[in-house]
Amino acid sequence: MLAWICGGALLVAMVTDTLAMLGRAVHVPLLGAIEVVQTAVLFASAGGLIVAALDSAHARVHLLVSRLPAGVRDALARLHAAASAVLYLALLAGSAWIASDLWNGHEESELLLIPYRPLRVALIGALAVLLVHSLTRIRVRQRP
Repeated sequence: MLAWICGGALLVAMVTDTLAMLGRAVHVPLLGAIEVVQTAVLFASAGGLIVAALDSAHARVHLLVSRLPAGVRDALARLHAAASAVLYLALLAGSAWIASDLWNGHEESELLLIPYRPLRVALIGALAVLLVHSLTRIRVRQRP
């Protein structure tokens, strides 16, 4: 289901950007197109990261790793999960800090007045899901 939502958001971004490009070509600009594209890409990319993480579908190079003993592969998988957790924790901490600083700022985009607060909440939620998933992968024995 999440893949369909993310795909729909990506489709919205693509159609909006295409219409904006065609509008510029015929001198009829589509005002606010960049704001719509940025909002849609936030949901598409955050959801795409979650889907890829949950399905263990991130791009990997198996040339060397597949030839290592099972114990070493497991240790590398745990190290990868730990490094991912550190990255997601840093991104989450920074995003939460910015959101808390600007929570009462009532920020919104210039043309379409899209509020930034729900977008920050969506980003923080996606990063929290990714962090929890990475932390559970550290403890769980990996598949061979």
